[in-house]
Parts: sequence; structure tokens; C-alpha cells
Amino acid sequence: MKSRPTFTEFKKKALQDKEVRIEYERLGPLFEIKKELIKARLQKGLTQEDVAKMIGTSKSNISRLESPNSSVMPNIATILKYADALGCNIEFKLTAR
Repeated sequence: MKSRPTFTEFKKKALQDKEVRIEYERLGPLFEIKKELIKARLQKGLTQEDVAKMIGTSKSNISRLESPNSSVMPNIATILKYADALGCNIEFKLTAR
């Protein structure tokens, strides 16, 4: 029986498809934002429920905000409230492609 490919192998093969690669690159910034939100929350030792209470929303909204499976782009006001609750600054930079 053939073994399942590793994630790295799967990703490498999938990105050979032009349409998949374009979508992957389009979603890259969204995944980076979500990754940074999670990293900052964990570094502060907080749960999603903690952050939700701090910014006046529900745990499910924080879960959706952080979820890599949700392609919904969080609005800037929410990100600012999230960062403020964690005592963090936001860095934003535009770079040439």
C-alpha cells in the first residue's frame, strides 16, 4: 500500500498547478495576519475566550478570525482592537511585487 504524501510533498505538487499557485499566493497575506494574531495571543498566555471578553465579542468570532479555514478577511478595526487588547502594536508595510 502506498503511503500518504507528507504535507510538504503535497504542497509542492499542488503548487505546480498554476491556478492553485495563484490562489495560494493571493491568500498568503491573510494567513500571515491570522498566524500573527494567534502567535501574539499565545505569547500573552491568553485563550480565545479571554480575548473575546477583552474586546467585547464572542469566542466563536475570535475562533473565526484566527481560523486558517476561514477565508473571510478581518476588518482593520477588529485587528486594531485585538492588538490593543493584547498590548501590541501593528506594523503594516507595502512592498513591490
